[in-house]
Amino acid sequence: MALLTKDAEIRIIDLLISEGLADANLVYTITERANTENKSVLTELINNNAINGDMVARATAAIIGVPYVELKNITIDQDILSRIPAEACARVMAVPLGEKDGLLNVAMLDVTNVQATDYLSNLINQPIRVWMASERGIRDILDQYHGDFSGVREAVKEAGTEEEVGQQKDVKTIVQDSPISKALTTILSYAAKSKASDVHIEPLEKSLIIRCRIDGVLRKIMELPKTIAPALVSRIKILSNLKIDEHRIPQDGQFTVLVDNQEIDLRIAISPVTWGEQVVIRLLDKTGVSMEIEKMGMSGRALRDVLEGIRKPNGMILTSGPTGSGKSTTLYALIQKIKSEEINIVTLEDPVEYKMDGINQIQVNVDAGLTFASGLRSILRQDPDVVMVGEIRDSETAGLAVQAALTGHLVFSTLHTNSAAGILPRLLDMGIEPFLLSSTLNVVIGQRLVRRITEKREMYKSSEVETQGINSIIGNLLPKTKEDVAAVSEDLGYPGLPVRNDDHYMLARGMNTKETPNGYKGRAGLYETIVVDEDIQKCIINQSTANEIMRIAKEKGTVTMRQDGMLKALSGITSIEEVNRVASDLS
Repeated sequence: MALLTKDAEIRIIDLLISEGLADANLVYTITERANTENKSVLTELINNNAINGDMVARATAAIIGVPYVELKNITIDQDILSRIPAEACARVMAVPLGEKDGLLNVAMLDVTNVQATDYLSNLINQPIRVWMASERGIRDILDQYHGDFSGVREAVKEAGTEEEVGQQKDVKTIVQDSPISKALTTILSYAAKSKASDVHIEPLEKSLIIRCRIDGVLRKIMELPKTIAPALVSRIKILSNLKIDEHRIPQDGQFTVLVDNQEIDLRIAISPVTWGEQVVIRLLDKTGVSMEIEKMGMSGRALRDVLEGIRKPNGMILTSGPTGSGKSTTLYALIQKIKSEEINIVTLEDPVEYKMDGINQIQVNVDAGLTFASGLRSILRQDPDVVMVGEIRDSETAGLAVQAALTGHLVFSTLHTNSAAGILPRLLDMGIEPFLLSSTLNVVIGQRLVRRITEKREMYKSSEVETQGINSIIGNLLPKTKEDVAAVSEDLGYPGLPVRNDDHYMLARGMNTKETPNGYKGRAGLYETIVVDEDIQKCIINQSTANEIMRIAKEKGTVTMRQDGMLKALSGITSIEEVNRVASDLS
């Protein structure tokens, strides 16, 4: 807040009262106390919620004759933000807005601070024009600085092709090593703060593209000159303990960085492509993932089926879906449900994504001979009650998992199939005998991930096409009358479902902002579960197709992933467009 004289404070307060923005009696009481204690009246009014900072900033601007700018829901281009370093902006509470007539427009909290104004002007070697903004507005713009790539641009100017030999892996201290290290630090920090799951560094003929996968969707974040590629890839190889001079074959590695004092594991995959070497970095943030299956999006019938399956003392619980669909996280959440001091839980993973207390986790190491198959044999000699195999990749691992389930163990694992029903034919293809499979499987789970609609949203009536889609996919699941709403909603796990309506439904649409692109933030799971009862066992024995198995499962009450998605759309969790994006290939 600007440093104001007593007279200026009184004029601002009078203006707020005259405009009906402050209660005169409350202002009088707080003013008397502030004067007695020799405190700033405006500060005390704000602290006691008699007025807010936005009001004061507007009134101050009017009183001292400085233009005011409202920064709420404003996104500043990263090129403009890069004109003033984030550290300098935070120090003086100012942010750049854009350039006009040779002047850089800057919003400040304290426009009366001449020293701060001169400091910024000298820093950028350019005259500035000052605007006034509220503290909240300036902080909103400062939050956008996690996408500040000025460090990368400096590296482009300064970087040579020197090979670095340091092994420092702290993202906060790498910045001191070299321009290339600073560039990598900036990219990784942006990815971590944006909750990206992957970073893609992709060489083209004349440039280098950096893309991040955020909430399951790849977004281009910047384009660099091709000249920076060799040094950037070499730096990643050094941190990953890979061969710097090997450019002909793929290499895999890993290292760890710190972002805001949070440890993040990185998995590195480098492959030769037409125009150089492509790098894909998978970020495994141990702190940002919910380990509660209900919060992940599983509810209703699916949740009841899974909880019943994991209560059994033995058998198999398998989950399936494409890469990056949250299968491992689902298994961690289920293990969290049954974890106790009375049972021995052993896992075999590649990689160990989340370290959990009270669970014995083994990292696969193929180079040392520790594969899923050999590791599983070893686990069965360690007196386990529950075994988790990160992934069933081959017939040997599948056979050992089935044997473990037959010998009294509860086994969790994942497969790559498109649906829950697809798990059964896939295991048969791996050579598992139908009678063994039918007697060991408890429940199979299919899942996909959809983006969540942000809390800032608006409601709208569904179009004719959307209404037809909802009715055709889940019309038979929706309550027929208002009297049925409570029972049906409880059964399906989605409170307040609407009665089936052939005209329209109310749907949610998120607000498109910098922090919530296209109105989405975070992800939720779409789930379908099939309980392996006598009817499904007969299908397995008869080696029925996935479509036949799913048909019978739906007759017995299974809610498919696409139906689950439509229910989530009606509940305002996601959108119909998002459900169609990830589950349009499903029935």
